[in-house]
Amino acid sequence: MIAEDASRRRLIAAAREAALNAHAPYSNFGVGAAVLLDDDSVVTGTNFENASYGLSLCAETVALATANAQGRLRDVVAIGVIGGPIGAGGRPTGVQPVGPCGRCRQVINEAAQMGGRDIIVWCAGAEGDTYERYLLSELLPHAFGPGDLGIG
Repeated sequence: MIAEDASRRRLIAAAREAALNAHAPYSNFGVGAAVLLDDDSVVTGTNFENASYGLSLCAETVALATANAQGRLRDVVAIGVIGGPIGAGGRPTGVQPVGPCGRCRQVINEAAQMGGRDIIVWCAGAEGDTYERYLLSELLPHAFGPGDLGIG
């Protein structure tokens, strides 16, 4: 496993790259996510909005669903999330750290409980060096998940 500082930089960079592909014509807010797996590989995702707003997908959900499609949901150890208003050239902008919404925290919890670990969540803006570090358990205390249903 690579050092935490190196994994943070790597995940934020990968999330920023993914956010360039955000499909956000309604909110004009691009989000990218990058998931670190236990073998140091990275899976990315970006938000994918839909004209029927409730069908939109968050970047974190896309990245985790991709990891799951590869049979790797239990292998997630960290996730980086960035976002910001889409500016000129379709590039997300802004330095304010962006965190996962409540729905995404619940989706991250699924991976955390299935893998038996507390996942590190790195939050950053679309630009700049400001970041925040959380454990999922801090963002979603007393979470309900697979363990409550006897699955794990």
